[in-house]
Amino acid sequence: MPTVRLTDPDDDRLADYTRLTDVALRRRLEPERGLYMAESTKVIRRALAAGHRPRSFLMTERWLPDLEPLVAEVEARFGPVPVYVGPPEVVESITGFHLHRGALAAMHRPALPAVGDLVADARRVAVLEGVVDHTNVGAVFRSAAALGVDAVLVSPDCADPLYRRSVRVSMGTVFQVPWTRLEPWPAGLGLLREAGFTVAALALADDAVTLDELAAAPPERLALLLGTEGDGLSRRAVAASDVVVRIPMAGGVDSLNVAAASAVAFWATRARPAGSGG
Repeated sequence: MPTVRLTDPDDDRLADYTRLTDVALRRRLEPERGLYMAESTKVIRRALAAGHRPRSFLMTERWLPDLEPLVAEVEARFGPVPVYVGPPEVVESITGFHLHRGALAAMHRPALPAVGDLVADARRVAVLEGVVDHTNVGAVFRSAAALGVDAVLVSPDCADPLYRRSVRVSMGTVFQVPWTRLEPWPAGLGLLREAGFTVAALALADDAVTLDELAAAPPERLALLLGTEGDGLSRRAVAASDVVVRIPMAGGVDSLNVAAASAVAFWATRARPAGSGG
């Protein structure tokens, strides 16, 4: 494997990794170069299992022996990939944080699938509108993977599921659950309806049914629509839905964090095997 020993954090070959703590810089650079960052050995392995191709690795000397088998596997599949190795202080000055989960990998972004192809065989779909916190996006994906959601669709203004923090919080499940962007918004929800989905908006409304009522007789194909932190779903998104659903609350609480709400809704409406009565 082509191992490159680092001494200068300003090395031009490290441009993909520079100043990762600067969200604006990541937003500008990553889509243009078609890259995202995978952090930790577990996350990198899940990205590779999904067929994603690494462009390079960055790690400290400590992790090189542990990651040599993984790098050899990558080389066998994709050919030589640069491995940048440096002292902890040099790597931290490059990334802006202490790298303690093994390695970073600059990964080539895969092409996003068409909505119709993504949901062709799905029974349960999550749709996120304007969820801008990367932690929440990652947590929703982790719940989706754990609770049987077949695909996730995100609105054009939703945070990128492949941002480093989203990937890390999801524990790499953003590679496990198929996803794509849904455009135009919210008119694109009509594509789900055409595919036979009932679109259920989780929102507070006078005419909302309870989650218990929806779960008692769930549609065969269900898309659960969840909104941004604080304001929730837009009026346009709610109007484009087939039914409005609320999670019954106690203790004077009127709503849950979007990630928590998604887990509750995914579990309650999970698809049962045929003949199970649910």
